[in-house]
Amino acid sequence: MKRSERHRLKENAVALSVARAREQFELHKLEITAGLVLVVVVLASAGGYGYWRQQRSASARAVLAEALFVDQAQVVAPSAPAPGSPATPASAPVQPPGTFPTEGAKREAALQKFLAAANAYPSTQSGIAARYYAASTLQALGRTAEAVQQYRQVVDQAGNTLYGDAARLGLAEAEAASGRYDAAIAAFRELALKKDGRIPADGVLMQLGRTYAMAGRTSDAIRTYQQLMDQYPRSSYSTLARREQESLKQRG
Repeated sequence: MKRSERHRLKENAVALSVARAREQFELHKLEITAGLVLVVVVLASAGGYGYWRQQRSASARAVLAEALFVDQAQVVAPSAPAPGSPATPASAPVQPPGTFPTEGAKREAALQKFLAAANAYPSTQSGIAARYYAASTLQALGRTAEAVQQYRQVVDQAGNTLYGDAARLGLAEAEAASGRYDAAIAAFRELALKKDGRIPADGVLMQLGRTYAMAGRTSDAIRTYQQLMDQYPRSSYSTLARREQESLKQRG
């Protein structure tokens, strides 16, 4: 076959392919167009969702930062009026801006902001952190039952993360403070067995030993203190564990 004939056949083949493609497009034009529109919508939605998530995370971080700012505020007594000043509203004690008169007042104010952040952005990292701080603040205020509820929510939301383990530790401490020693002991023992290092095991063992002692399980407390000293001889808790172990033996 001559070169010119091969070239003509090739041109004819291309023309035939183009013609068939046009024919197929005309037959399925609606389906193809709909598919393209769907692809565009999906891509646009994905981009919009990603932008929305970024904006939501940024807002959550800002609200959490505001709550932490309150939590770290100074406690300052209101300034007394100058001696000899007339007793008027203008001469009443003035609280310096950004400060609180008592530790309790500061914690109550921070708690409200932590809860607001946690409830507004519950699934974000900042929202989970805010709920953890709310739980620890409730515990510091002596509102243990409420602290337990918040800690449990953090555990459910955070899972096997640093905040999840920190909430498990806080939950165990709250359970112990409430006299629910069996639940606290089980939680401390589970944390002590974890090997990921997120929560220092020596501190957990110290808490476990103390909870055993509070529950009247003296032999378990002595054994736990000994475990701490054997496994972590250089820990700052080791000396304290030895002291409390000796105290228990003397009572014993």
